[in-house]
Amino acid sequence: MEIRKASLSDCRAIAELALIASEGMTAYFWEQSRKADQEIIEVGVLNAASECDNFSYRNAYLALIDNEIAGMLLAYRLPNPENAEDLKKFPEFLHPLIELEQCVPNSFYLNMLATYPQHRNKGIGKKLMSTINQLAVAASCTTISIEVFEQNEGALRLYQRLGYHIVEQRDVVPHACHPYEGKIFLLTKNASVE
Repeated sequence: MEIRKASLSDCRAIAELALIASEGMTAYFWEQSRKADQEIIEVGVLNAASECDNFSYRNAYLALIDNEIAGMLLAYRLPNPENAEDLKKFPEFLHPLIELEQCVPNSFYLNMLATYPQHRNKGIGKKLMSTINQLAVAASCTTISIEVFEQNEGALRLYQRLGYHIVEQRDVVPHACHPYEGKIFLLTKNASVE
């Protein structure tokens, strides 16, 4: 298995894996900007090609098996408190997620971790996660942060096995674009120079 930084030519795979990772949320937003004759995946490809947004190939790392993309990690440094997002600009169901991000400014934030279904149970998530400390240190971050829905038990177990701890939580605001209810947990871990 090889891990490499994504390139502009990987945008379709990044968009496909984002749809898997977000379980409906990403599709909801892409649908808002989709043109009548455009496939939803094409919106994602264009978004992944961004040179300035956080959802970008620039922040993606890919796991390859036999030169085939098998999974993705998308992560970046969260902004300073003075650059915090105004919640009023966003749909209500995003407020708890944004509030949790604002609890850990300047942390290295894992936004998405996904594998294609045919590559699951091969240790890809764990292998991708093995790179995040190095990425956080390179971004001058001392903390790594992740948000996980309480009902995503497999992901929660993985992160806790890897040393992440729940430090904050919010109630999920139900919405048709995602299947979750209950709590959203914010987990953190110290990034260390190895």
